[in-house]
Amino acid sequence: MTRGLVECVPNFSEGRKSESVERLAQSIETVETACVLDTHMDADHNRSVITFVASPHMIVEAATRAVALATELIDMRQHSGQHPRLGATDVLPFVPLRGVTMSDCVALAHRAGARIGELGIPVYFYERAALKADRVNLEDVRRGALELLREEIAVDPTRAPDMGPLSVHESAGAIAIGARPLLIAFNVNLRSNDVTIARKIARAVRARHGGLPFVKALGFELRSRGLVQVSMNLVNYEVTGLHQAYEAVRAQAETFGVGVVGTEIVGLVPENALDQSAEYFRKLENSSKDKILESRLQVCGGKVET
Repeated sequence: MTRGLVECVPNFSEGRKSESVERLAQSIETVETACVLDTHMDADHNRSVITFVASPHMIVEAATRAVALATELIDMRQHSGQHPRLGATDVLPFVPLRGVTMSDCVALAHRAGARIGELGIPVYFYERAALKADRVNLEDVRRGALELLREEIAVDPTRAPDMGPLSVHESAGAIAIGARPLLIAFNVNLRSNDVTIARKIARAVRARHGGLPFVKALGFELRSRGLVQVSMNLVNYEVTGLHQAYEAVRAQAETFGVGVVGTEIVGLVPENALDQSAEYFRKLENSSKDKILESRLQVCGGKVET
C-alpha cells in the first residue's frame, strides 16, 4: 500500500476561532504528500471540517498530527455548540480515492486509532471500520454526545472504547474513527426561528425513519442568523442526490409555511454530483467551483503524487 490517494475529513469542535483552525490545517500540510483541499467553519455549530488528501503511507501521520494539536487547542470543558460531538476531534473518517481499497482504509483507521489511543483519548470505530455491529452508525456511537459518555464510559460495558483508556480525556473527550465511501454533507437553511420545524423535517427525510434512502439528517438552530437548518449527510449520492434531498426538504418546509433561504455544501462534492440547472445549485451560499473535488485536487498538483 505505497501508491494511491486517500481522503481524510476530520471534524473539529471549533468553529469560532479561525486562528486555531488555520493552525490545524497547517499542521496537516507539514506532512509529506498531505494537501488541504477545503476548510469549512460554522460558528453556530462551533465546528470545523477540514478535507485533505495524502498518500496511504502518510495519511495516518497527517491525521494524528492534527488530532494531537486539536487536543492542545480545544478544551471540551468550555465547548458549546449546536452539533452533537464526542471530543475535540469528533470524527476522523478515511475515504479511498485512487488506487486504494476500502479494506486499506479500514486498516488505516485502525492504525490511526492505536496512535490516538496513546494520547489518552478513547477511540470508537464506526462505519466500515466498526469492530462491533452496534457501532456501524455514527449516530449510535455518538448517542448522548460527550456529556452522556462521561457518565457511562467506565460503568456501562456497552460504552467501553475500542482502543484507548476507559475514561474520557479531561479536555479532549473521545473520538470516532471510521472508513467510508465519499459522502456529501448538504445543509438547507429555512426562513424560520422554530427549531422544532427543522427537527420534524429532518425526521421525515432521514432514511432511519422511513424517509429518503441513504440520508442522515438533523435539525439545528442558527442563532446568529435567526434561521433553522436541516443538515444532511447523503451517504450514497448516486441513489439519493442533492436534488432529491433538497426537494424533499423544500416540500416538507412548504407544509409548515416555511421557505428556503439558501443551501450549503460542507466539504467537497464529486463533479458528477452537481446539477447547475437545479434550484438547490442556484441557492448555494458558498462557491460551487471551490467545492468540486476534482478541481481542488488539481490545485494540489504534484504534492500528492506518490
